[in-house]
Amino acid sequence: MPKHPPRRSLVTGANRGLGLEFVQQLLARGDHVIAACRHPGRATALNQLAGEHPGRLHVLPLDVADEKSRTAFAHELPLVTGGIDLLINNAGVLHSGERWGHLEASILEDSLRTNAVGPLLLTQALDAQLAEGATVATLSSMMSSLGDDPTFNAPSYRISKTALNMATVMLARALAPRGITVVALCPGWVLTDMGGEGAQITAAQSVGGMLQVLSKVQPRQSGSFITWQGKRASW
Repeated sequence: MPKHPPRRSLVTGANRGLGLEFVQQLLARGDHVIAACRHPGRATALNQLAGEHPGRLHVLPLDVADEKSRTAFAHELPLVTGGIDLLINNAGVLHSGERWGHLEASILEDSLRTNAVGPLLLTQALDAQLAEGATVATLSSMMSSLGDDPTFNAPSYRISKTALNMATVMLARALAPRGITVVALCPGWVLTDMGGEGAQITAAQSVGGMLQVLSKVQPRQSGSFITWQGKRASW
């Protein structure tokens, strides 16, 4: 059997929570990993991992909500890798405390920039660096689902993740000619800073499940919304 080169994986929002867990599990399976976060100098856990995996983990600055940052990142990426086989658009924000009558345009706009506009435009900026037949995953949420009978909680988060779902489907269509598969993933209710109290699964369980899904996903599934357990999610 010929030996295949290690997969080249890129994770955004990689300094904590699901992003950090993705980095750890991707390294454990032998990938070369680019970990992107806003403040690499403060990313203690990532920098420790980089020391433990010399040459296999590169930590780069990226604010997905900022156009200049996305452009600079796209220019710097070829210096550390010759292409991307797996792009995980994980970076996101959830503003707490919103309620009807007190919504703020700045919070809604920040949520849309970070959770929907950022992943869409970053993927576009990295188009030339995505390998033929690559996989792109956007981390959505069941809180995005119109069939979830949404109550009026976390409205900016819900709206922005619903917009991300549409962006995912459109990316799937745009990248199909290059054999690139694009899916939205629901990580479940995870025990992270964002998940908060009452969460049902650990980050390790969620990420392990999502990586299993991504290892088996087929081009015919491009544009799908899939749970961490491999089930089709409702838009």
